[in-house]
Amino acid sequence: MTNFFDILSERKGQLFSTMIEHIQISFIALLIATAIAVPLGILLTKTKTISEIVMNIAAILQTIPSLALLGLMIPLFGIGRVPAIIALVVYALLPILRNTYTGIKEVDPSLIEAAKGIGMKPFRRLTKVELPIAMPVIMAGVRTAMVLIIGTATLAALIGAGGLGDLILLGIDRNNASLILLGAIPAALLAIIFDLILRFMAKLSYKKLLMTLGVIVMIIILAIAIPMFAQKGDKITLAGKLGSEPSIITNMYKILIEEETKNTVEVKDGMGKTAFLFNALKSDDIDGYLEFTGTVLGELTKEPLKSKEEKKVYKQAKQSLEKKYQMTMLKPMKYNNTYALAVKRDFAKQHNIRTIGDLNKVKDQLKPGFTLEFNDRPDGYKAVQKAYNLNLDNIRTMEPKLRYQAINKGNINLIDAYSTDAELKQYDMVVLKDDKHVFPPYQGAPLFKESFLKKHPEIKKPLNKLENKISDEDMQMMNYKVTVKNEDPYTVAKDYLKAKGLIK
Repeated sequence: MTNFFDILSERKGQLFSTMIEHIQISFIALLIATAIAVPLGILLTKTKTISEIVMNIAAILQTIPSLALLGLMIPLFGIGRVPAIIALVVYALLPILRNTYTGIKEVDPSLIEAAKGIGMKPFRRLTKVELPIAMPVIMAGVRTAMVLIIGTATLAALIGAGGLGDLILLGIDRNNASLILLGAIPAALLAIIFDLILRFMAKLSYKKLLMTLGVIVMIIILAIAIPMFAQKGDKITLAGKLGSEPSIITNMYKILIEEETKNTVEVKDGMGKTAFLFNALKSDDIDGYLEFTGTVLGELTKEPLKSKEEKKVYKQAKQSLEKKYQMTMLKPMKYNNTYALAVKRDFAKQHNIRTIGDLNKVKDQLKPGFTLEFNDRPDGYKAVQKAYNLNLDNIRTMEPKLRYQAINKGNINLIDAYSTDAELKQYDMVVLKDDKHVFPPYQGAPLFKESFLKKHPEIKKPLNKLENKISDEDMQMMNYKVTVKNEDPYTVAKDYLKAKGLIK
């Protein structure tokens, strides 16, 4: 509990900003969903056949898994708030639509007949009789939608939309329960608070309710517009994959660029895996990110390796990107963050396991747990399977940080890892020797579009200062500081650059 309050004190600024983002995303999605669903629900009361079809479509849309829906939005709308809001609107439609339809349909027919009898036209009947009577039912649907939106909006962080999900993802990535709670508790409180607000609004008179909604709309418009007009200058957006390492290196890029140029840099941490970042770069949602030479050839350009030498792999990756995507990598760093298979030290000693090939001796005792990416990549498990004839049963796939928790608890006993992972040191693990050299070199370097570097040639020199810098041991120690000791990635990055004389 003490740790939770320490982190709350350290990150209160971040908590406030992510909460504001969460509220903005949620309310915009709710207003759009209400603006669509209420008029549509009213129209559907006029025709039973079409109403059933539309309701079924809305129900089907709500059954699409939220992660899948967010993933489908990326090719169409890129990353950030727009795809997140669209996905949330889709989830919110059904309860509002259904309750609007039900509320209007349940208005006493005698009241409608009375309204007709005194000469009320359809639109006046709707606004003066049907909507006021149906409003409590409609507002119940809006309340349900609001709770759904606030909960689901935490996943918006996966596509760079911000919100409280940033803290939750960071907590999962750092194996830090306090950080997870710092995002989860405010999300739950927001759902409760806004449900109470909407419940109060449902008791207002029809006229007061419309006035209140008008004020809320104006506040939201101002909340969106003011930051947009306040933004000045040309900002460079650098993103990082999930993990402490991309966060540290991306912050190094930020510090070096801002130290030696007039550019300002925005860092977007924890923005998913390789394919997600690469698509974001292609669609200009970000300007650059840290990528690895082996990943370029194995996953992005899908070219067979011509050599296992680091310099030749970098040259091939660079040329391949330039030819296929008009992108380029700047100079690579020294450390080689290659894939590895790892076991606990006591397990390795007990079974005399030193190499990946030795795993065949204990294949029946293995309980593997791999990341989804490693399990599916041609240069991951598939390559191991082919080279070592190692066909493993019952592979469990999980998020990168969760596999370390699982092996520490004994739920699994074999994992994929990166050679610079801090957890290898933290949990006393042994990296098995890749004696057949299956895994290619993975040297990190900044990846940009060529067109972007033509606009900003001044950033090449500061970023290339990291050429042949940062050893495997340096990187593992920096990861350890962030992951285990909960130090700030920006501070760790800055301390390293100062210690090596790369900045003043």
